[in-house]
Amino acid sequence: MNPTATTPTTAVVLTPARPAPRVLDRLMRHPELFTLALLVLTCIGVGLINPRFFQLATLFDLLHSATITGLFACGALVVLASGGIDVSFTAVAALVMYSITKAVFAWWPDMPFALILVLGAIGGTLLGLINGTVVHRLRAPSLIVTIGTQYLYRGILLTFVGTSFFMNIPHSMDHFGRIALLHYQTLDGLRAVLPASVIALVIGAALTWWLLKRTMMGRGVYAMGGSLAIAERLGYNVRAIHLFVFGYAGLLAGVAGILHVSNNRLANPFDLVGTELDVIAAVILGGARITGGTGTVWGTLLGVMLVTLINQVLILIGVPSTLQKVIVGVFILVAGTLFAFARRR
Repeated sequence: MNPTATTPTTAVVLTPARPAPRVLDRLMRHPELFTLALLVLTCIGVGLINPRFFQLATLFDLLHSATITGLFACGALVVLASGGIDVSFTAVAALVMYSITKAVFAWWPDMPFALILVLGAIGGTLLGLINGTVVHRLRAPSLIVTIGTQYLYRGILLTFVGTSFFMNIPHSMDHFGRIALLHYQTLDGLRAVLPASVIALVIGAALTWWLLKRTMMGRGVYAMGGSLAIAERLGYNVRAIHLFVFGYAGLLAGVAGILHVSNNRLANPFDLVGTELDVIAAVILGGARITGGTGTVWGTLLGVMLVTLINQVLILIGVPSTLQKVIVGVFILVAGTLFAFARRR
């Protein structure tokens, strides 16, 4: 055998991995696009069945119905992005709105509306801070904690504050509920109104976006949602983040409760019960993961509009209310499956 001979080798050709489809790649980066597509398709479908849908009055009604849900959803988004979940915000809103409405009417019926809003924000923040403190101190799942505080806040409201409808709301709240940013007469002779409370949704959404995208606290929220242990190693103050996310959710809930009373011109302690799932569904449809670390304000608002559209407008084409929940559930399952598939790719 020739010692200088070499053994032939087999060339190994490495083929590059097949790139993920461009659509799935874009969906992975911007899951709110799927929600936007669902919203557009739903609007087209409803409009084809009932052409009266395509009028400005429908948009006014959607924005009016989405205001309170949108404020709740912005708070729920912040909590979800941090890796937690809050289901007590409707109880916070109910306790704050009913207590403040009764107290202000009894002691200072002419209190300025801005001051009433401040009181609602302070009351909601304090109740939210209780949630954050308990979650952090006990290291308990936030879902369990907020289920407990939800029952606690509602129990305090119905046991010690009141159970009857309160129609004598303060004058400034009644006046604010009647203010219209825009209004016009429809072809049917009805008056379509865009209420001033929509401004609160715009301000709340803008503030939430700024906090999440332009502050160190917002970075900490996403970091903690991605991994609590890594966030601690990176030096983020986990206690401060817990207090912030639940306090902020409580603040928006308190403001939403005051606006709810102003729009309805009635304080009902049983209002808002059961709307928690609609709010969380809207945030998830907007692209936020239940495990935390993701979510955008833009996607959340699209989710709110989609859920509001299903709950408020599908009645125009004869869809019963019982079937509307089925539609929301199907949308969530489809969106969750698609997002999970995109992440695996």
